[in-house]
Amino acid sequence: MVYKIDPQKCIACHTCMGACPVCAISVGADGKCVIDPAKCISCGTCAAVCPVAAIAPDTGA
Repeated sequence: MVYKIDPQKCIACHTCMGACPVCAISVGADGKCVIDPAKCISCGTCAAVCPVAAIAPDTGA
């Protein structure tokens, strides 16, 4: 299961980008982070370091 960033909660601090061990996170056009599901290894590191809990497993909902 890959992770997804909620753009409503993301504050564009980019903390998750530096924490991702496979560089699956980049900055989107709006300056907020986005996760590339093809690169995500579902380790959960990004969710653990996000200061505003904007990252969670993508349940497809």
